[in-house]
Amino acid sequence: MSTHVPDMSVNVAGVELRSPVIAASGTFGYGIEFEDIVSLDRIGAFVTKGLSKEPMAGNPTPRIIETAAGMMNAIGLQNMGVRAFVEEKLPKLRQIKGAVTIANVFGYTVEDCLEVIEVLNDAEGVVMYELNASCPNTSHGGMVFGTDPELLKELVSRTKKAATRPLMVKLSPNVTSIGQMARAAEEAGADAVSLVNTFVSMAIDVETRKPKIANVTAGLSGPAIKPIAVRMVNEAFKAVKIPVVGMGGIVRADDGIEFMMAGATAVEVGTASYADPRAVENIASGMKKWCASHQVEKVRSLTGSIIL
Repeated sequence: MSTHVPDMSVNVAGVELRSPVIAASGTFGYGIEFEDIVSLDRIGAFVTKGLSKEPMAGNPTPRIIETAAGMMNAIGLQNMGVRAFVEEKLPKLRQIKGAVTIANVFGYTVEDCLEVIEVLNDAEGVVMYELNASCPNTSHGGMVFGTDPELLKELVSRTKKAATRPLMVKLSPNVTSIGQMARAAEEAGADAVSLVNTFVSMAIDVETRKPKIANVTAGLSGPAIKPIAVRMVNEAFKAVKIPVVGMGGIVRADDGIEFMMAGATAVEVGTASYADPRAVENIASGMKKWCASHQVEKVRSLTGSIIL
């Protein structure tokens, strides 16, 4: 029986994380909701729900359905607004031992994003910003930025200048070249990129002939998208020098390892948390056991280690 204890720490844009496993935005609430379920000191970090300058009610229901190998959602970035988060949630998060908070930032316009970041700049308890340039379920902002290199550059450049913390840009997979978009973010000053967000999708009820989602289209996530996400993470890794954080259908430890071999410095776990609220902690534990059994001394040595 091996007694080897691997070093699971990774560094993402200057932020040291004890584990490469991060709970993804939109699937982990504001962190506090999982306090009694997940040991936050056993995962790398968690990303808040997307925070906007004003509270948002999101899209009408039905807005989430299960698919053959995952789920479709069109929540529409429902959230309490950045000021309420800072006043009501952040003080509680600061009291939770080991909680590492990454704030997901969203806006319909560049100015909206700047306002959210300026509010967060004055608050303690956030280590990094994840700029959402990729949500497919809003009529403005979101994916509009993430599918146009020049718009993405403007958004990243201006938010980077305003941010007092590292800026990670969440990219859309709904593009022809993810490498081009990753480079655009890097050239505009991004400290890291995260990918992939969900794929634009659609489902129809054949009895009523109506869309199953009120928004008509939705974002597909879960195991169904993993092979595409792994490919895109590898393409982004080859295109940029900044850290790449990978996500898309991670439900087991092996999935996280696969993403790291493709080029990810860290990984985010999202949809799996709906099926198992402790998924993110279990995957972190499983990846540590994998490293121990495979004599991997430092998990960060796995990044980009695919043999071609």
